[in-house]
Amino acid sequence: MASEDGAPVRVERALLSVDDKTGIAELARDLVELRVELWATGGTRRSIAEAGVAVGAAEDLTGVSAWFGGRVKTLHPALLGGILAPRTEDGFREMRERGLRPFDLVVVNFYPFERHLAEHPDATDREEFVDIGGVTLARAGAKNHAWVTVVTDPVDYAPLVTELRTNGGAVSAGTRRRLAGKAFARTTAYDAAIAHALGPPRAEGDLFPDEVTFRREPLKLRYGENPHQRAATYRMITPFAAGAEPRPFTVLKGDALSYTNLLDVDTAVAIVAEFPVPSAAVVKHATPCGVASGTTLREAIERAIATDPIARYGCAIAVNRPLGADDLAALKGVFVDLLVAPEFDPATREPLEHRPKVKVVQTDPPALTSPGWEAKSALGRLLLQEQDRRELVPGDFRCVTTKTATPESACALDFAWRVVRHAKSNAIVLAQGARTVGIGTGQPTRVKAVELACEVAGERARGAVLASDAFFPFPDGIEVAGRAGVSAVIQPGGSLRDPEVIAAAERFGIAMYFTGWRVFRH
Repeated sequence: MASEDGAPVRVERALLSVDDKTGIAELARDLVELRVELWATGGTRRSIAEAGVAVGAAEDLTGVSAWFGGRVKTLHPALLGGILAPRTEDGFREMRERGLRPFDLVVVNFYPFERHLAEHPDATDREEFVDIGGVTLARAGAKNHAWVTVVTDPVDYAPLVTELRTNGGAVSAGTRRRLAGKAFARTTAYDAAIAHALGPPRAEGDLFPDEVTFRREPLKLRYGENPHQRAATYRMITPFAAGAEPRPFTVLKGDALSYTNLLDVDTAVAIVAEFPVPSAAVVKHATPCGVASGTTLREAIERAIATDPIARYGCAIAVNRPLGADDLAALKGVFVDLLVAPEFDPATREPLEHRPKVKVVQTDPPALTSPGWEAKSALGRLLLQEQDRRELVPGDFRCVTTKTATPESACALDFAWRVVRHAKSNAIVLAQGARTVGIGTGQPTRVKAVELACEVAGERARGAVLASDAFFPFPDGIEVAGRAGVSAVIQPGGSLRDPEVIAAAERFGIAMYFTGWRVFRH
C-alpha cells in the first residue's frame, strides 16, 4: 500500500526497459531476492533471463511486441496506466476494472541519441536516434513519484538496493523525489540534445546557439573567491560545438578545490598547452607569474619558479609532461598550493605525501588545434566567447624600426607573445629565451605594467624582449623599457601615437614588431 503523505512506499512490482544494460542483471537478481515481481521489455528481458532471473515479458501485458520496427513497444495503457494510476481507493478500483497491474518501480534509460549523433555526425535520419517510449516511461514514473520510484541512471542501482534492504523493501519519499528530479533532468538534457540537432541551422558564420542549458555537477567546491561565498560548478548539458565539452580532471590528493583553484588550473594548463616542448607555468590568482620551457621538465620548472620568487608563494604550477620524482625535486623549498600535470609518475607519491598541504590535480592540457570556449557573467547575463586560439604567422610579424631582432630574439618574442595573452590586461611580459624574467599584469595603465615587469626582472631585463597585449598609447612605456635595457618589443600597434612610440624605440635601439591584433584578457 502506498501513500501521498511522505511515507515510504513498498516496491512489489517493477518494470525494466533499458538501452544501457550495465548492471541490469545484477539489479534484477537483487530485486527478486527482495520478492519484487519483474516485468521487462525485449532486449532488457533477454539480458535478465540469460542471467537466470525470472522476469515477465511486457508484451504479455500489452499484446504489443514491437510495432513499426520497434517504434511502439511501451506506449500502451497496460504499462503507462500501471505507472500513472494514483494509489487511492478510486485509483485501485479503476485499475481493477481495467485489469491493470500497478508498477511501484520503473527502471529505464534511453536510446543514446547524443552518442549516436557523435558517432554519425553527418546522418540525415537523425530522428531515428530519438527514443520515445523510454522517455515517456521516465516522465510517467517521475510525475507519479508520490507512489512510484523511477531510476534512469545505473549508478543509482546499488544505493536503491541498499535502501530497499534497509527499509524492508520500501523507498523513502525523499529518495523518490530525488530520483524523479534526476529523471526530469535527464529528459530535459535529452530533449535539449534533440532540439539542438534537429533545430533550424544557424546562419552561416553564427557560432552561438539560441539556447544554452547547464546542469549542476556533483563536484563540491570549498568556497567561492572568499570563504564566506558559496560556489558550485555547472556543465553544459548539450555542448553546442566541438571544444565546448567540459575537460575532465581528477583530484588525486588534497582538500576539495575552491572556485579560485579551478581558475588557476584553467589558466595554468592553457599556458603550458602553448608549447610543444617541456614547459611549466606558475600561476597566482589566475594570472601567470612565471613561465618557461626547457630541454627537460625539471629545467622548465626551475626556470619558471625563478621568474618571481616572491609572487610564487602559495602558487599553482602546471606542466605539460608526466611529472616524475626528479622533476618534483625542483620544487624543494617552494610553497606550492596546487600541482597540475597530465600524469604523475608513481615515484612522486611518497614525496607528495610529505607535502600534506599541496593539492594534486591530473588533467591534460587542451589541444590548441581545436576550438575552445569560455564564459563569464555580467549584469546577470552569460557572456560566451571563443577562446583565443589565433597563432602568429609570418605575415603578422612586421618590423617597424630600423633595427631588427636576432633569430634568438625573434624566438623569444614568439614565446613572450604566447605568454602575454594569458596574463590579465594591461599585461607586459619580459622574456630571455624561452623563459619569463618579469611579468606585469592587471594595471590600469600600460606604463605601470612595464614598470612592474621591469621591477620584477631587475638586471635580467637587460637584453630581454617585451610582449604587450595591446598597443602603447604613449611612448612612456617604451622609454621605461629602453632604460631597463630591453632589446626588442612585440605589440599590436594601431595607436594614434604609433609614430611617437616607434621614435622612442629608435632612440633606445629597440627592435619593434607589430602584429596587427591584440590579446586582451580581463
